[in-house]
Amino acid sequence: MEDVLAALATGLWHWDTDTGLVTVDAEAARLLGLPAEPATLTEAQTRARFHPVDWNEITGVVRLAVAEGTLAEVRIRIMDGDGSILRVVRSRSKPSFDPERHTYELIGTLQEVTEPTPGTAAGRSAVTGDWRRSREAFLLDAGRALAEARSTAEVLRVAGALSMPGFSPDGLVVFGVEGDRLTITGQHGHTPADMGPFSNMPLATDYPAAEVVRTGRAVYLSSPEEYRDRYPATWPLARHFGRRSWAFLPLTAGGRTMGAWMAAFTYPVAFTPDERAVLTTVARMLAQALSRAGAAESARELTEGLQRSMLPSLGPEVPGMRVAARYIPTGGGLQVGGDWYDMIPLPSGRFALVIGDVQGHDVRAAGLMGQLRIALRAYASEGHRPDAVLTRASRFLHGLTQDAGEDALADLRFATCLYVEADPPTGRLEIARAGHPDPVIRMTDGTVMTRPTAGGLPLGLDPDADYPTTRFTLEPGETLMLCTDGLIETGGHDMESGWRRLRAILEDHEGDLESLADALVQGVHGPSSHHTTGPLADRREDDIALLLLCRPGEGSECGGTVAVRPAVRRTLLSVAQDEPERIAEARQHLRGLLHDWAAAEQVDSAVLLVSEMVTNVLVHTDADALLLAEVMGEGTGRRLRVEVFDTGDDLPHKRRPGELASSGRGLMLIELLADGWGVDPRGEGKSIWFELYEPGGSGAGASEEVA
Repeated sequence: MEDVLAALATGLWHWDTDTGLVTVDAEAARLLGLPAEPATLTEAQTRARFHPVDWNEITGVVRLAVAEGTLAEVRIRIMDGDGSILRVVRSRSKPSFDPERHTYELIGTLQEVTEPTPGTAAGRSAVTGDWRRSREAFLLDAGRALAEARSTAEVLRVAGALSMPGFSPDGLVVFGVEGDRLTITGQHGHTPADMGPFSNMPLATDYPAAEVVRTGRAVYLSSPEEYRDRYPATWPLARHFGRRSWAFLPLTAGGRTMGAWMAAFTYPVAFTPDERAVLTTVARMLAQALSRAGAAESARELTEGLQRSMLPSLGPEVPGMRVAARYIPTGGGLQVGGDWYDMIPLPSGRFALVIGDVQGHDVRAAGLMGQLRIALRAYASEGHRPDAVLTRASRFLHGLTQDAGEDALADLRFATCLYVEADPPTGRLEIARAGHPDPVIRMTDGTVMTRPTAGGLPLGLDPDADYPTTRFTLEPGETLMLCTDGLIETGGHDMESGWRRLRAILEDHEGDLESLADALVQGVHGPSSHHTTGPLADRREDDIALLLLCRPGEGSECGGTVAVRPAVRRTLLSVAQDEPERIAEARQHLRGLLHDWAAAEQVDSAVLLVSEMVTNVLVHTDADALLLAEVMGEGTGRRLRVEVFDTGDDLPHKRRPGELASSGRGLMLIELLADGWGVDPRGEGKSIWFELYEPGGSGAGASEEVA
């Protein structure tokens, strides 16, 4: 069999894209310009023997043949070492496709053919089947590539890389129209200096592209003589390029001619009906792609302008504080939405941080967001306290949505918001919250905790809503994170799993505050396609607003880990007599402090004891309770010490409650569950404390029990 094929000058080849290897027999190797002996080549070695245009045609023809269940036939120009065409071979193969591995396998023949002059009737008739099949594969690939292009520059790159089967142009130009003049939108195969005479050319000029724009009809020029006879005025401009044939086609979209496309050839092309059909189809696809890209770029410009006009810059640095922010619009529609942030200088010398989210991801949400942000700025600048600012803002938004008339109920909008008033010298924060996620604290040792705060209804639902204020101090080296729910829930996460993802980023990050902001955004969306300077960044999916506030401390950088981690991790929380609901916040706070504690049952015990101790203060005294929790030590074997202070004079004592008694078991629980505990008089008032020792250590430093 091999002898018969060799006698017919026909070689065999086998290509498996899974292994990336091409096996050829002796005759096929000879046709490829290699020694006449069987060989195994890599795809790169094989590709080096083929004309680059033909290699691209092979891949397109193979996909089309697999889709139709037919033979793949293609003409291949074999190149020698100096870049000249050594011979032309015809390949016939039966390709198969493995849907599980997404790989192709071809077994076929190679046979030398006589190469006629490109572009002539003989050349086309010699490979008629190859030409038609290659044309279909080319149009399929070109249509897909142009449809996927998202910008004018990308469309032009695709157009410049087009290699049409059987008559590939070496010069391409896309002309646009501005007023009554031609402009050059993009080109391939020319230098910018060469295109100078054709740029800004009047449409009345006797030039093929100008005529195409004026009439909407294509112009085909098969020879230099035809060009010179039809357009003598501009022939001198085109003559020095050395081309032999030209096609000028209208770029028409929506019934309007938006420009022209030129394809120029270094050899004569007769422009048969088949060739004109290919050129016309490409011109239509190119016009549609340019129209889509132009509309998308206009929308992006509108989006960026709208968002930049609504979102502030962070302004000058605040002495004693560091602030970083990011805004990421939704990936759909105009990429506008209702998330926002703001930093507001206050008359007292303090400053306010605001973050919020108006319901919806549309232009109306963005408009309401802009109005609400301005209103919040106005109320804050008047010197109102955080609770008053949110109350007034809620009344303002409620009035805006009610003014919608009959459609008010159908389009009722509300907004979540968190307002922080910060005093830079002391780190004192006053927070009012309207249905927004709680803030997060990154402590000096890298521990990350949510900071429960009192809150009220989202803005706009109740014009008379109250917003209680929570006060605490941001210690040196700590970082406060405020965000909208998009940062937490984007990527299919719920609030719980999304928070775990963010906690890991916050705990592991090393770097400054700006890089921490980027790390949080990239942890949600992956690396950005581009960054704008300052606080804005462009991403995808749900709206995201992010604010980071850090109070630098000795030995630590904002956003990064400390050089020497402190030996104590602590949290402080007060619970007033009229705030029994904050006992739940105390439990949540302690769980956050012990998030990496080795023994889960000890965490449950600590939470139970804290709940019991704080409740006893509220029930058995007239005083408020102050909770201090500290984790001491590093690694495993740490020590937890919890103290609850009050100003009452009566010392607790153990009792033996009856079986049906509803109280009196607090100290018994502490004695049973704690590794150490006690009650200490404090001059005015007292403290009751307990300690737990993490498994894996000796518990050194434990205090003895005090009755």
